[in-house]
Amino acid sequence: MSTRVPFWKMQGAGNDFVVLDDRARQLDLSEEQIRHLCDRRLGIGCDQLIILRPSDMADVWMLIFNPDGSEAGACGNATRCVAELLYRESGDERFTIQTISGLLPSWRAGEAITVDMGAPRLDWAEVPLAGPADTLHLALSAGPLADPAALSMGNPHATFFVPDVAAIDIEAVGPELEFDPIFPARANIGVAQILGTDSIRLRVWERGAGLTLACGSGACAALVNAARRGLTGRTARMILDGGVLSISWREDNHVLMTGPAALSYTGDILL
Repeated sequence: MSTRVPFWKMQGAGNDFVVLDDRARQLDLSEEQIRHLCDRRLGIGCDQLIILRPSDMADVWMLIFNPDGSEAGACGNATRCVAELLYRESGDERFTIQTISGLLPSWRAGEAITVDMGAPRLDWAEVPLAGPADTLHLALSAGPLADPAALSMGNPHATFFVPDVAAIDIEAVGPELEFDPIFPARANIGVAQILGTDSIRLRVWERGAGLTLACGSGACAALVNAARRGLTGRTARMILDGGVLSISWREDNHVLMTGPAALSYTGDILL
C-alpha cells in the first residue's frame, strides 16, 4: 500500500535536495525508491536525497543518497540546509549534525550558515587511493586534465587546476575520472581556476550525481588543495555555478564552510 510522505525541497548555492523526516523511524526506502525520488522527470528531482533520523550523539542523524542510489559520506550544502530546518523548527542557532563520516557542528552566521567540516584527510589510504601515492600530485590524467591533488572531506575528492574552467568539458571527462581504478570508492572531480590568492572558480563532477551547481565538500577540498600547493592562502571565496561559498582552512586544521541555505517549497509524494 502506498504511503503519503511529506518532504522539504531545499537548496544551497543551487545544490538541491529532497529532505525526508524519518525521526519517527517509519521509512525503509529501497534503492529503487531513492532513485525515483531523485529523478527530475519521474519523481521530485534533486542532487541528493537527505533522510533525517534520531541521533544519540547529535541533534539529528543525516543520511545522504545520490541519484544513482549510492550513499554519500558528506555533503556540506545539505548540512547547511538541515541546519536551516532545525533553526526553523527550534529557534536555536547552533547544532551538531551526525553523518556516517562524523559529527558536523553548524551555526548561523548572520543570514548564512557555517559548518565545521572537520579536518581534511590527506594520506593516500584515507582518500582512499588504490595504493601508495603522493596525494599532492597524482599521476592521473584525462583529456586536458592532469596532475590533480587528492584528499577526503568525508568523501574522496580530486582537484585539477586549470587556466580556464570554461574551456573544460567536465561532463565529458568527469565520468571517466570518477571511475578511474586509482579511486576504489570512486571520487568527486573538481576543476578549479585560481583567480587570486583568495578567490577560486570551481566546477565539480560529483560521484553518483554528475555535474551540480555547487559542491560544498568539493569547495573545501579545492581550497585545501590550492593552499597545499601554495596557490592561495587558507581562506577564499569559492565561485560555483550556483553561488558563492566562503571556505577557511583554520590553523587547527578544521575547514569551515559558510554559505546560504534556502527552502524552495514543501509537498508530499506517494511511496
